[in-house]
Amino acid sequence: MVIITDSASDLPKEIQEQFKLHVIPTPVVIDEKDYLDGATIHTKEFYAILDDKTRDVKTYHINPEMFENAFRPYAEKGESVLYLCFSTGIAGTYNAANIAKENLLEEYPEFDLTIFDSKSASIGFGLLVYKLLCLKEQGADKEELLAAADYYREHIHHVFTVRTLAYLIKGGRLSKVKGTIGETLDMKPILIVNEEGSLQVLRTVRGQKKSIKSLVEYVLEHGVDLDRQTLAVCHGEDETALGFARQLIQEKVHPKEELIGTVGCAIGAHTGRGIVGICFLDAPEWEKR
Repeated sequence: MVIITDSASDLPKEIQEQFKLHVIPTPVVIDEKDYLDGATIHTKEFYAILDDKTRDVKTYHINPEMFENAFRPYAEKGESVLYLCFSTGIAGTYNAANIAKENLLEEYPEFDLTIFDSKSASIGFGLLVYKLLCLKEQGADKEELLAAADYYREHIHHVFTVRTLAYLIKGGRLSKVKGTIGETLDMKPILIVNEEGSLQVLRTVRGQKKSIKSLVEYVLEHGVDLDRQTLAVCHGEDETALGFARQLIQEKVHPKEELIGTVGCAIGAHTGRGIVGICFLDAPEWEKR
């Protein structure tokens, strides 16, 4: 079975290369010109553009035609595919992938394509993909991979914060009045991805350092067997914020391993530079039953 995913998983390039992972790029529109995340535009350039308030940046999810183009070579070869998909609670990727699947099945009725809604985002999504890639390398079959995917989807937590409220206001996730007051008071939201795979604000705190401390406190409160875990950390091209988060993690959490990702265009366009997130498990590592 071949595992593929999309660039909203924000997996570091070395992991993609290590596992020869096919990552379908998500599109981003800059000044009415289309780019592909991780293919025709990369994060350093993207955030520099995003910082320039005169530039027009929009995103849209991977459409059925893009998915057909990505899936077709596997259908032609008769390969079995597991596509791990960006959360339906945030984007319409899952539905578009299923439309592409139905179209391809008309041409290739034997094509074995499983589309799995991760209900995860950014490096939490990446953590799920990474876990399954490791299991596959150890010889796991399709049944085992899908059982593990279900388990990780249920037990992966995401907690993150942003440096500016401007993008949450622009995206309609925060009212302009509340957002403007919050910016004036240097308030930072602590957000999670809930069980439906949608964003939810837990609370707000004042100042970026306090917000990052709150992320680590959330990990300590909800994590299980943290010293045996791979802790996933993401940032929006903000090495200072990442460094502070990792310092706290090393002092207080002591994870077995860290997976560090940079937030790409799919999410970064809606958060801005300076997003920091931590993803972890609220249960022990999955074991085959």
